[in-house]
Amino acid sequence: MKYLIVGLGNIGEEYANTRHNIGFIVLDALALNARVKFSSARYASLSKMKFKGRTFVLIKPTTYVNLSGKAVKYWLTKEKIPIENLLVVLDDIALPLGFLRMKKKGGDAGHNGLASIIERLGTIEFPRLRIGIGDDFARGYQSEYVLNRWTKTEEKIMIPRIEIAVEMIKSFATIGIELTMTAYNNK
Repeated sequence: MKYLIVGLGNIGEEYANTRHNIGFIVLDALALNARVKFSSARYASLSKMKFKGRTFVLIKPTTYVNLSGKAVKYWLTKEKIPIENLLVVLDDIALPLGFLRMKKKGGDAGHNGLASIIERLGTIEFPRLRIGIGDDFARGYQSEYVLNRWTKTEEKIMIPRIEIAVEMIKSFATIGIELTMTAYNNK
């Protein structure tokens, strides 16, 4: 069993540790936990790991968030992974800070990375793990908010949530999305 786990974020030091890069941050934690490293590959930083007989292909697209679909489509095809074994990890301003929600499918909810993936795959039917970054910004300042770094208070909330997100990814691949949603959503 093979899974494509995609963490959304932007490349470059200026985006490191920003709210929009929570997908990268979670994948870095997952890779660190498995003692694997990322290397440069086509359209993405790539790592592979094994967990309970499953192979995880981890990618952090290097196409920037808004063109993530290009990397997702390429790696799904290259690795011959069925779409139901795809999991996209991303930030969500509609969820309170630190809130974790796994979904089987859905629209883009205004997230340009999801919009790109939906456009490239031609479907909304793929799993995603949405991580709440809150919406503490003035009208018209959404871009600045998501591209800013975490505050110290936010970091204290998010660090344990990142570990739970890693557990959710492993759970998704071992017990399936339904049981994972039941065990973790809204907790």
